[in-house]
Amino acid sequence: MEKELAMHFVCTMAEAHEIASDYSEFWVSDCGCRERKGSCSQSRHDVCLVLKENVDGSGGEKHEISKTQLSEIFAEAENKKLVPRPFRSDDRTEIDGICFCCNDCCSYFLYGSETCDKGAFHELTLMDDCTHCGLCVDVCFFEARKMQNDELKIVSGNCYGCGLCVSSCPAECIKMIN
Repeated sequence: MEKELAMHFVCTMAEAHEIASDYSEFWVSDCGCRERKGSCSQSRHDVCLVLKENVDGSGGEKHEISKTQLSEIFAEAENKKLVPRPFRSDDRTEIDGICFCCNDCCSYFLYGSETCDKGAFHELTLMDDCTHCGLCVDVCFFEARKMQNDELKIVSGNCYGCGLCVSSCPAECIKMIN
């Protein structure tokens, strides 16, 4: 029996760039979660990237943006350690846009009431090279990385494949594998 695809799935920032590269026009709307909460300590409100003119974002204020503005959104998402979560069309056959999510305001992380598919990649940590600094734990919204008795513990089944741990690791001992 085939599993039904969720509206959202997780991907790495590189995958999000690749998805966006297939389009020449872009729109952005305010994030519905940020609107509902009224604020977000992680990033600005207008981070719901829409890839098709006839698709609404999750919040209001949808407007067309330039490739320069698109680059600024990606730079903010990378800098603020936001999780790219592309969203699919209602029939789940196409990608309509990309949400950039955090654990401050996004209902997916705060309430867990929404289903989200794991990405195509998952982490591989070379434990012999790991310094057990814990920086990767701080950016893992999925609780796949935990500190226990001053040692990093991996809960591999919890990894959704966002890759935020890779960019946070000073020892460069984490990579994403398919």
